[in-house]
Amino acid sequence: MFFQLRKNKIKWVAVFLLSSLFCLTPIHVTAADPTNILQQVDRNLQPDAYEMYRKLINVEPNGNKKEFVLYSVKKGQDKMVALFLSPASEKGRATLRLGDNMWLYIPNVGKPIRITSLQSVVGGVFNNSDILRLDYSAEYDAEGLVEEGDTYVLDLKAKTATIAYDRLKMVVDKKTVLPTIIECYAASGMLIKTLYYKTPKDFGDGLVRPSVLETDSPLYKGYKSVMIYAKINKKELVDEIFTLNYLSKVGELR
Repeated sequence: MFFQLRKNKIKWVAVFLLSSLFCLTPIHVTAADPTNILQQVDRNLQPDAYEMYRKLINVEPNGNKKEFVLYSVKKGQDKMVALFLSPASEKGRATLRLGDNMWLYIPNVGKPIRITSLQSVVGGVFNNSDILRLDYSAEYDAEGLVEEGDTYVLDLKAKTATIAYDRLKMVVDKKTVLPTIIECYAASGMLIKTLYYKTPKDFGDGLVRPSVLETDSPLYKGYKSVMIYAKINKKELVDEIFTLNYLSKVGELR
C-alpha cells in the first residue's frame, strides 16, 4: 500500500512538472506570410505567360467616354506588350515594358519613343504602369500584414524610386486570395488613386479572377477609368516578342 501511494505521488509530481514546463515554453504560432500572400495574389490574377484582350474606358465628369481595345501579351515578371486595336486613330500603336523601361511605338513615326510609368498613353486616370502592369511582387516588397475579418491588408513598399507608386495598401480577400481594393500613395503619403477589383469571372483553365478594374483619384475629381477584361489565355511566348524590333509585328500573334 505504501509503495503504491508513493508511486502515485511520483506520477503526479512528474505530470505537474511537465505541465509547468509546457506552460513556460513559448508557443510559436505561424502567422500569415505577407510575401507569400502577395506572390499568391499575382498567380491568382494571371498565369506566368498569357495573352489578353481588354477594353479601357475613360469617363469624364460630363459623362463623355473614350474607349480603347487592347491586345496584350506578358511573360514572366518583367515583360509585357500591349497593342491598340481601336479606335482607328490609335490602331497599330504598341507599348513595350521591360522591367522599369517603357516604349511607345507609333506606325510610320521612326523608332519607338521612351515613355514613363506616370505618363498615360490613353489619358484618363490609368497611367502606363497600370496599363502595363507587372506582377505586384516584382515591384513591391510586402512589409506588413494585418488581418481584418475576412481580409488581409498588405502594406507594400516600392523596390525602387522609378516605380509609379511609393506605397500600396492592398486589401485581399482571404478566401480567394485576390485583391479587392488597392490604395496607391506617393512618397509624401498623399493618396494618388484607388483601384477597385470587381466582378469575378471564370476565364477557363482554372483562372477565376476579377474581370473589371476601376480607378478614381482625388487628383482628377469627377474622372473615372475602367478596364474590362474579356479574355485571358495561357500562351507560350518567345523572348523575341518583347523587343523594340518586334513592336511592328505584335498583331501577328493574334
